[in-house]
Amino acid sequence: MTEISAASFEARKRIRTDQPHTARIWNYWLGGKDNYEVDQAAGDQIRKLHPGIGDYALADRQFLGRAVRYLTGECGIRQFLDIGTGLPTADNTHEVAQRIAPESAVVYVDNDPIVLAHAEALLTSTPEGSTTYLDEDLRNIDTILEQAARTIDFTRPVALILLGVVIFVEDDEEAYGTVRRLMDALPSGSHLVLSHTITRPDMPDVDAAVAFWNENGTPKLTQRTPAAVTKFFDGLELLEPGVVSCNRWRPDTDSSEPPTEVAMFGGVARKA
Repeated sequence: MTEISAASFEARKRIRTDQPHTARIWNYWLGGKDNYEVDQAAGDQIRKLHPGIGDYALADRQFLGRAVRYLTGECGIRQFLDIGTGLPTADNTHEVAQRIAPESAVVYVDNDPIVLAHAEALLTSTPEGSTTYLDEDLRNIDTILEQAARTIDFTRPVALILLGVVIFVEDDEEAYGTVRRLMDALPSGSHLVLSHTITRPDMPDVDAAVAFWNENGTPKLTQRTPAAVTKFFDGLELLEPGVVSCNRWRPDTDSSEPPTEVAMFGGVARKA
């Protein structure tokens, strides 16, 4: 077995199938097959509390595709550091980027044994490009940067992708500090792509769904207001249309009516 195969084998032995898990539920909502009955039951219960939950799972995934296409095609970014990767699905970061620029390099980072067990699906690449997977926690910044440097040249612009991952950092100071430290390590011209579950008075069903999850699932989630999510981009040049519902960030549709908002907000910003 290769090193990643051996690690994947060990990871599978640590996976609990008697407790719902956010990565597998997300996979279930996206129509994937890497989930169990316990995840499906929890996912269905959450969907009863918040019927639009599947929509914002899809919106977040499509936001990733549009952001990566923009950064690769319009900004010339060729290096991506994707932390909080989640289970592989269609149109992963490297697939979107390398479709436009085959030489693109992508480093995936996640500390979830469920994701590690499926990581080999992320390690496909064009001959010109490269993909790497790191089994690390978001908070281990120095280790992530040191290991990522084997694939990424940190003297050249990098796109840092943090989709639905800082929601697992409860303390605000730690959450903001983690993002800031990562961006501080990147050169001018780098970009931040970030999404986050929000809380807002007109979306009480979202709060109910998150409360149910935090009582029954793992890991626990932290919601933040749209203003608090926008704060993650402080000191950066926030691109239009700012921090918005993920399905409203530069949608592919030509419709004059914007898509219905979902409770996953995101944005893209450039480091000057």
